[in-house]
Amino acid sequence: MFTIEHDFDATVITLVDEAPPGTRPLNEDVVILSFDDRIVIEQMEPGGDGVSRIVLTIEQLNELRAALNLPEGNYRLERG
Repeated sequence: MFTIEHDFDATVITLVDEAPPGTRPLNEDVVILSFDDRIVIEQMEPGGDGVSRIVLTIEQLNELRAALNLPEGNYRLERG
């Protein structure tokens, strides 16, 4: 399940981990904040002691998107 919310300066996507009862432990929700110039990915740490945060530039996000569909190797995207 996921939700999408549009805030003043960001779009917020929340990914909720779902699994049939008893099949595996559930992970904390993943929150993705999309700004004009960056993407921030957040998830509560196990035990609730803090939040892990990853910040990607839009270029890094584009490279990640491409990497998910390519075989093993080294690549450089042409910027245009």
